[in-house]
Order: sequence, then C-alpha cells, then structure tokens
Amino acid sequence: MARMREDDTTRLDEAARAGWLYYVAGNTQEEIAARLGISRQAAQRLVSLSVSAGLVRVRIDHPIAGCLDLAAKLRAKFGLRFVEVVPSDPASTSTTLGIAEAGAAEMERRLRQDAPTVIAIGTGRTLKAAVENLPPMVCEQHRIVSLTGNIAPDGSASVYNVIFSMADQVRAPHYPMPLPVVVSSPEERALLHEQKVVQSTLSLAARAEVVFVGIGELGQRAPLLVDGFITAAEREELIALGAVGEIVGWVFDAKGRILDCPLNDRVASAPIPSIDRCEVIALAMGQAKTTAIRAAAAGGIVSGLVTDEATAARLLRG
Repeated sequence: MARMREDDTTRLDEAARAGWLYYVAGNTQEEIAARLGISRQAAQRLVSLSVSAGLVRVRIDHPIAGCLDLAAKLRAKFGLRFVEVVPSDPASTSTTLGIAEAGAAEMERRLRQDAPTVIAIGTGRTLKAAVENLPPMVCEQHRIVSLTGNIAPDGSASVYNVIFSMADQVRAPHYPMPLPVVVSSPEERALLHEQKVVQSTLSLAARAEVVFVGIGELGQRAPLLVDGFITAAEREELIALGAVGEIVGWVFDAKGRILDCPLNDRVASAPIPSIDRCEVIALAMGQAKTTAIRAAAAGGIVSGLVTDEATAARLLRG
C-alpha cells in the first residue's frame, strides 16, 4: 500500500512537471517527451493527467517535491521566511518564465486579504512580467506605493516602472514616486526629497508591510547600464568597489551591504524597507543574477525569494 502511494505521488509529480512545461513554458508534447525522456504518447497522457487530477488551473497548483526540497534548503541556509521555487525549463532563455507567474500568485494572495495593507513595489522586467499576470482585482482597502522613481534619464517615463502597470490591473490607491531613478547630485536629491508630495510618498513607503522587488546584476547587461542610468565607466567603478547587485537602484556588495559610493549618493529611490519590520520578497532568477541574489539573501536585504530550480541549486552550491 505504501509503495502504491509513493508511485501515485511520483506520477503526479511527473504530471505536474509535464503540465508546467505545456501550459506555462509553452512546449509541445514532442518537446516535453524529449525533455523528460519518454514517448510522445506518455507525454500526452501526463499532460492529460495534470488536467484531470486538478493540477492545472491558471497555474500549476501541485507542489513538485524537488522544488519543495530546494525551497526548504534555501530557507534554512539563508534564514529566509518565504521561498517559492518553480521548475526550470533548460531550453528557455527567459529570465521571468515561471517566477513571474509564481510572483503574481503571491501578490494576488496578499491583495485578496481583507486587512488593509501598505504594499511597496520595486521596478524591473521581472516585476512587470509578474504584474501582467495578475487578474483584474478590486482591492480598495490596500495602498500600493512605488519605491523608485518613474522618470528615465532622458526625462521620459521609465518603461519598467511597475506602479502604472499594476494600476491597470488592480483597483486600489496607487502612489508613484514622482522622481528620476538617479539624479545628478546629492544636493539635487535632497532638494527633490523636500517636496511635499515626495515626502508623503517616502513616508508611505517607510510604512510598507509587504514589499516586492526585483534584483539587478552588474554585469555587461546590467539593467542600470542598459537603461542608461549609469555609464560603462561608472559600472567599472562600482565593480572595483565590490558591488555585485542592486535593488531599486541601491547598489550592494557581496555581503549585502549598501555601499557608501557616489552612485548611492544620487539614488532618489526610497530606502529598501528593513526585513526587521516587514516582508521583502524578491523575484529573480538566472545565472547572471546568482551572485546578487545570494548577497541580498545572505545580507538580510530580502526575507523572501521567488526563483527557479536552476538558480536555487546554484545558490545552495555557493
């Protein structure tokens, strides 16, 4: 009897993985068969089972054992309070696939709570993808505030500022940060932060109870560089100072310490709220981001993480 239950669990695990590859990653049944090393007919049966067993709705509801194990190990290693690990698709080059859907599910769970909550939102491609997976919702009991400015270096609206995308999906009071992400000098930042509307937004961000952020890396494709917030020379200076990653523009080192550096003196974002008084959940995956994710987790910048299997395995090896 025990063996039968074990076999049933294994088959549901396989069905959940096949369902994820089909419905989320967009693989064909032939591609699933090749990835899982089974026949096309077996892949078709597993995909069908994922539906008939109730594992597939809008997202996969079945907790895959391997992902649960990785999540438990990450919580133990880094002292995180929340970890969600989603399956990896080795053939995909996406840096959001899977974690965007899982991040949206966690956001939705918080938004559906009745108790009024201040929710702070960072910026970036991953968070934007997550918000685009939210269903239309009415959550007028909550307040949603941006941690970072919504103005790009050329004065245009920042493409990856998430607060406006969220306003399209969620009916709730939204509070954008009416600032550039990075300003020209510490003096300019001080002057802008003295404005009444900015002070109000900063004060609200400081009272956030739940925070969702992305994590940026500082390699050749660093978001700060690609989006024009820093120059190549400034990136090299940051690397020389020990910088490994950034969250809403704040650059930190391998121990998760916010650097005392010229760039951070010009960052106009709200300070990243402390995990001592609220939840700070990061959505991030990929080899290029692994060092930055590890630093943010080990250094206590974040208290929660949504990532994928491959990234989780690299974090545990480090």
